[in-house]
Amino acid sequence: MARAKQDLAATEAKAEHEFLVRELERHDRLYYQEDQPEISDAEYDLLRQRIEALERRFPVLATEASPTQRIGAAPAAKFAKVRHSVRMLSLGNVFSDEEARDFVGRVRRFLKLGESTPLDVTAEMKIDGLSVSLRYERGKLAVAATRGDGSEGEDVTANVRTIADIPAALKGRHVPEVFEVRGEVYMCHADFAALNERQAEKGGKTFANPRNAAAGSLRQLDPSITASRPLRFFTWGWGEVSALPAATSREVLEAIAGWGFPVPPVRLCKSEDEMLAVYREIELNRPGLGFDIDGVVYKVDRLDLQERLGFVSRTPRWATAHKFSAEKATAILKDIEIQVGRTGAMTPVAKLEPVTVGGVVVQNATLHNEDEIARKDIRIGDTVIVQRAGDVIPQILGAVLEKRPADAKAYEFPSACPVCQSHAVRDINEKTGKIDAVRRCTGGLICAAQAVERLRHFVSRHAFDIEGLGEKHIQAFFDEGRIHAPADIFTLKARDGNPLPRLAEKEGWGQQSAANLFAAIEARRTIPLQRLIFALGIRHVGETTARLLAKTFGSLAEFERAMEEPGAMERLNDIEGIGGVVAQSIVDFFGEPHNREVMAGLVRELTVEDYKSDVVASKLAGATVVFTGKLERFTREEAKAQAERLGAKVAGSVSKSTLYVVAGPGAGSKLKKAEELGVKVLSEDDWFELVSAA
Repeated sequence: MARAKQDLAATEAKAEHEFLVRELERHDRLYYQEDQPEISDAEYDLLRQRIEALERRFPVLATEASPTQRIGAAPAAKFAKVRHSVRMLSLGNVFSDEEARDFVGRVRRFLKLGESTPLDVTAEMKIDGLSVSLRYERGKLAVAATRGDGSEGEDVTANVRTIADIPAALKGRHVPEVFEVRGEVYMCHADFAALNERQAEKGGKTFANPRNAAAGSLRQLDPSITASRPLRFFTWGWGEVSALPAATSREVLEAIAGWGFPVPPVRLCKSEDEMLAVYREIELNRPGLGFDIDGVVYKVDRLDLQERLGFVSRTPRWATAHKFSAEKATAILKDIEIQVGRTGAMTPVAKLEPVTVGGVVVQNATLHNEDEIARKDIRIGDTVIVQRAGDVIPQILGAVLEKRPADAKAYEFPSACPVCQSHAVRDINEKTGKIDAVRRCTGGLICAAQAVERLRHFVSRHAFDIEGLGEKHIQAFFDEGRIHAPADIFTLKARDGNPLPRLAEKEGWGQQSAANLFAAIEARRTIPLQRLIFALGIRHVGETTARLLAKTFGSLAEFERAMEEPGAMERLNDIEGIGGVVAQSIVDFFGEPHNREVMAGLVRELTVEDYKSDVVASKLAGATVVFTGKLERFTREEAKAQAERLGAKVAGSVSKSTLYVVAGPGAGSKLKKAEELGVKVLSEDDWFELVSAA
């Protein structure tokens, strides 16, 4: 029994590890290659810490493919590549005083130094920017490269030459033949604000924070754009050198400063208490620096000791970063506004008296959902604690209760959509029985906040499938006022030229392309019932459920009549394959008069065909089939449609009731499960042979 539990734990750990690795790789790409992070540094650190914890408990997970063994992300294809002669490693992180002391303890144990033996450690600011390596040959800048994946970076030499802080040639007489200076390209807060203001004035892209602005500005294909951006540079280390000018890290940085580079202050610490005192001092003075830092870097000062300590995987043993907790401030909560997303999700946003947090003026902060407001007891008029999580996304941590106004009332989350006034609901997860944290608007067809997303779904491949009416056209037509509701698609030709200019006269269009679109729309005026139901975009109603509803009710008239009756919920619940959550979504949709009005207008433009089963009699009728791996002869959707047309049921997991598993290249756990249960496994060729005989 103990062994079984251990095996189960290992299996669960592997599954969680695989998921976390995919997430971390995605966030690495967003951060290092696209300069568009979705999560805060603190959230990223938590992901990495969890992966590291799993690998400590299950060492077999720590393969070469693990992100714990890699640095950053591969260079982007748009830049030439530069191979680092000395790898650009990243630092390990500590998040508490205890962990900082543990770092020193590990160093002493590795070097076999007693507690009384002196150990000098430097402390310096950790600049939040983009890491670059600058190679100087005979005192002149030869090549500049980003960190990339640590082994290979992007060639940004031309862009770096435009940064005033970076000298084209080193000062002084005693400059080594080869010296790679490493440091951080960053942007000051004042320069960042001015840049965003200029970008907004000319309708250009604005940046979320100074780090993104610095990275995006340096990684331009046109050096003149980089030259127009206020970039700065701080030195923190070096790579390949032909000779070192000193025997300690602090003295080498002093020499680099003498050659003409900006170097942040480096403090020498004789004890752990001194290290932590410097950390507190830097943290306290952080708001007045004028640029972003996210921690303090501790380094063993003597270079000979650094060499003895060496490296572990992607990080040096002789250095670590003591990260700051996210910055906080207090502000008065003026109001709570509800934003409605494209899927109908209603998100509360705190409207604050402007407050500066970490050098950024914050006026809005997320409150996540109504449960979060209730749990933290946030009220309008409260003085609240604001945190910039990882210096990116402002959020409310809680209220300062001693400053609460006497008349402050508990916030009541609206039960109607503020955009269209439709009823707003929270789903119940049938598997867990828990209520969804998000409340959603049910006015799918008439809610302006959801209109574009609903229209895109309406014309998608498995709905009306109108050729030539893609996502970009839907957005453009909506913005111009040509299409606001599904019925408008079918009156587009009749309204052409009134009051807007004719479509053929629109830029990028012509007589033929406009005629082709009108013909494609006309060809979809006759639609099978199941496609219409799917096109309506009712929450939780996918293709399978739409087909099941069409099969059950047969005609649109019968479907609408059944949904208008008092017993609609019971009628839906009686259909095998439709649970309570799906039934409630359908009832909520038809319970909105606005939805029924829009649907009536749409149906007047259409001929809706009664349900006709496309299932043919075959030997596969009633069989359960699972497809896994990469299918090469057809897509997964085509495979599913083919099986269902033959009367088979396509499942997502393998069980004792599975008759066949069709496995393509790369099949994994499902194939293994099939072998364990003795389920017959077919190749794609086997499947086609079986289908042809069925």
